[in-house]
Amino acid sequence: MVVIELEPEEATSTSSMAAEEREEAARPSSCAAPEEQAVAAAAAAAEEEEAFQDALTDEQLLEKARSQANDAKAEGNKLFGAGQYKEALSQYEMALQITAELESTDDIRSTCYSNRAACFLKLGKHDETIKECSKALEINPSYLKALLRRAEAHEKLEHYDEAIADMKKVIELDPSNQQATRSLFRLEPLAAEKREKMKEEMIAKLKDLGNSVLGHFGMSVDNFKAVKDPNTGSYSVQFQK
Repeated sequence: MVVIELEPEEATSTSSMAAEEREEAARPSSCAAPEEQAVAAAAAAAEEEEAFQDALTDEQLLEKARSQANDAKAEGNKLFGAGQYKEALSQYEMALQITAELESTDDIRSTCYSNRAACFLKLGKHDETIKECSKALEINPSYLKALLRRAEAHEKLEHYDEAIADMKKVIELDPSNQQATRSLFRLEPLAAEKREKMKEEMIAKLKDLGNSVLGHFGMSVDNFKAVKDPNTGSYSVQFQK
């Protein structure tokens, strides 16, 4: 067998080449890294673009829903003007359903609740008027039309104190409001008269109750006289034979 010995320089060169090959195999490809970075950058850009498109779509959807709600409200206004109050109620309700889960629609919702109150007022459903106005005022406490409509409904139901409270709120918000000023001038005497009537009814009931008890002792409430203090308006009871 013939053995061929490599010269030291040749052996060293071969050994170095082998080491370099091993290092090259272990080292990541220098051209792969930029490609991976480019892919990652493209993916990030795509995600940003998708997020932008999603945000734009949400904005467009909101605007479309607002437009539909405004259309329903406008149709309700048209029906109200034509005296078709029940049909107008349905349109306002449609607008409220469209905006139920949407942000930035308080203006539409408060108006629709107040407009529904106006429909119920025309239909003579005063309790419903009060409920709808209260919903509008929960959204917008300074809504003058809702306050005026609720006060009118309270007056129809002879809730004079409640009507006065609403009218005073209107004047607080708008001191020049003549409708509220005139209403207060009319309502305050009515409220005082009703309070006096309620006192008389209460005294009459107490008198009946007293007679049923005092009758066992040969007496009646006629033996007692209620005297009103002109200064305070309160009553005191005096015994008389």
